[in-house]
Amino acid sequence: MKILIDADACPKAVLQHCLEIGEERNIPVLTVASFNHNIVSAYHITVGGTLQETDMKVINLTESGDIVVTQDWGLASMVLAKKAYCISPTGIEYRPEKMDFMLEEREIKAKFRRGGGRTKGPSKRTLQDDARFADGLERMLNKIFAEQ
Repeated sequence: MKILIDADACPKAVLQHCLEIGEERNIPVLTVASFNHNIVSAYHITVGGTLQETDMKVINLTESGDIVVTQDWGLASMVLAKKAYCISPTGIEYRPEKMDFMLEEREIKAKFRRGGGRTKGPSKRTLQDDARFADGLERMLNKIFAEQ
């Protein structure tokens, strides 16, 4: 098992927590980001800046049983198809049974924006978001280890 982080838009607190939990539990943590980002990690992979390049590298590195941290619903869907686990930076575990709805919602919002509409972006990150992520990752790890 390894933890892979889509580090292009990953909050620093989430990255730091993943590195700490990886060290505590002896789980390798790999970060993947485009060359536009300055990520400090023992196992960092830098990719080019083309569209979806980071996502493709993450999915190519993902194996069954891995944990992927991303806020990209499309990447999450592909990760789940590979029988890996996936969690958002807000601590929400992506579940296969919800992905169709989430991807449909994403498409509806994208179509609305293409037509000139505006959608609300994410709220400013809080300490509660950091705590929620830490709790969510701990629950996920405990569940995985209990299943083994």
